Amino acid sequence: MSELLKLFVYGTLKPGESNYEAYCAGQAVEVQEAIAYGELFDLPFDYPAMTAGDRPVYGYILSFSNAAILDDLDELEGYSSEPSLTPNEYEREEIEVFSLDGRSLGSAWVYLMSVEQAIEIGGILLADGRWTGKTLGN
Repeated sequence: MSELLKLFVYGTLKPGESNYEAYCAGQAVEVQEAIAYGELFDLPFDYPAMTAGDRPVYGYILSFSNAAILDDLDELEGYSSEPSLTPNEYEREEIEVFSLDGRSLGSAWVYLMSVEQAIEIGGILLADGRWTGKTLGN
């Protein structure tokens, strides 16, 4: 069996959030709560952005047996590895991720935005490193 593709998600791709069912449910073979280090911004578009930084960001590692899922997720996240006149909304990078008790879980892909871009489009820093698009009472 080939190695699983791991993706750290912190926004709409988390279980229970708006894009999980359409993109990940039924395809993720493992789901594990995790922490990565960066900064998390609430954007004025009903989704967040993670940037480089040193604060804990809470999310999940989704593991997939089919790496082709990245094609659909790249499109959702506005990422292309091909040169373009239009800049990517996010870059896809590999980062180290950790269990909730601080043990390294190895590396996982993540979609990151530049700090400058997150601030320029009106992002608000979420100092607690947690985002949800769910409305209260749901």
